[in-house]
Amino acid sequence: MADTRQREITDRQWADTALIWDYHRMGHERRPCDVAIGLGCHDLGVAAETAALYLDGLVQRIVFTGGPNPSRPDHFPRGEAAHFTEHALSLGVPEHAIHQEPQARNTGQNVQLSREFLETAGVDVRSVLLVSMPYMERRAYATCRKVWPEVEAVCTSASMNLNDYVKTIGDDGLVIDSLVGDLQRVIEYPRLGFAVAQDVPETVRDAYQRLLADGFDSKLLD
Repeated sequence: MADTRQREITDRQWADTALIWDYHRMGHERRPCDVAIGLGCHDLGVAAETAALYLDGLVQRIVFTGGPNPSRPDHFPRGEAAHFTEHALSLGVPEHAIHQEPQARNTGQNVQLSREFLETAGVDVRSVLLVSMPYMERRAYATCRKVWPEVEAVCTSASMNLNDYVKTIGDDGLVIDSLVGDLQRVIEYPRLGFAVAQDVPETVRDAYQRLLADGFDSKLLD
């Protein structure tokens, strides 16, 4: 795999990245739902966004799901759900509104184990706000439609454009690699039984192939 992180990104590569970024964003309108599920990842912005949904009155119950983070294990030593919970509490969410699911290791388990927890708790869930990193919205949606087809899934993430997101991460190549890797999963996971199929426009597929050819491949499936 090529090292893409220490070189200047060209205008064409940024244009291709922007196409993929826009595709990953679902554009769902936020609305009240029965529960918000903060999907575990390396980004505390997911916890902050989930907390904001609660504080804005869109949900009365939160599930934070995720065990040790595979890519940054020292960043969340007590697991994603625990650290997300601590962050939400610091932002003013009351403890009684938060539930933790600390076992999930991937997005499918995030959804499945959250579903099982809520069913065991006797919570009637007909709609769910899935909170993810911005470029994970489409994959989260496709996963939920496969794992929990009975609920209405509304996807959301921090409201920011690509440039602002890149600044928060501080690593241009890593962001592009991550967008490319998630698009590969959107394409491949239905065949593997992990998600429902999504239409991928030809322009997005072409951008994906160009970025792959340029070596933005560190986040691809093994």
